[in-house]
Amino acid sequence: MGKKTCVSVLAVLTWLGVSSGAQLAVEVIEPRKIVDCPTAGLLPRASFDLDLRIFAEGGLLAGLEVGLMDRLLVGFSFGGQHIVGSGDINWHPRVEFAAKYRVFEEGRRIPALAIGFDSQGFGAYADSLGRYAIKSRGVYFASSKNYSLLGGLGVHGGVYYSFERDDGDEDPSAYVGIDKVLNAEVSVCAEYDFAVNDNDNNSLGSGNGYLNAGIRWTFAHKLDIEFDVKNLTRRSNVFLSDRKPSREVRVVYLEYF
Repeated sequence: MGKKTCVSVLAVLTWLGVSSGAQLAVEVIEPRKIVDCPTAGLLPRASFDLDLRIFAEGGLLAGLEVGLMDRLLVGFSFGGQHIVGSGDINWHPRVEFAAKYRVFEEGRRIPALAIGFDSQGFGAYADSLGRYAIKSRGVYFASSKNYSLLGGLGVHGGVYYSFERDDGDEDPSAYVGIDKVLNAEVSVCAEYDFAVNDNDNNSLGSGNGYLNAGIRWTFAHKLDIEFDVKNLTRRSNVFLSDRKPSREVRVVYLEYF
């Protein structure tokens, strides 16, 4: 084999290695939420996702998130109830806003830390109290640490202060959660929101916190289809009939500019 041929083969192999590495980097997408609670995960720079949630009473919630920088994403969302089915549509009162900035990257011994804001709550909207059935996270700090345990394992936690406080409950709250990769396409997740900011006399909820869990299928590293079961603790909430858990479907599509 001549010198020119060796150089050509080496160049091709190097190009293939760089291309494969770049493709792999693109395919590793961090979860931005456990189920409802935020992680320290971000979108890749110059990417966006379209997020559609289908929830109780014919509810739809659509969102858009954009990875503006390596450490910053912003997003918008809007939805309502009775969009699917019959009856008058009960639109949410406004478009909600979200932003997240990662302060520290994850290290061998330390978790990633992000600070964010999210005004989007979940479920029905109570006009009389100016809040969602499940309060928005408002201002929050989120931490995430990943481990290799028979596949990827993410451990998450955070504290938050919601600005939905017309019910008189102005306490901060906290949450913990995990996500576990089962194979290249399937992962599971669970979270516990202590919801101590929703247990006063005029609040909608009472009792234990919210335990939510889900299973997620990822196709071609761009499309996620997730099935969630929420309120497994059967926490009392004015908008949740007989304290029964609710089932939701979430579809997320990722694309690059």
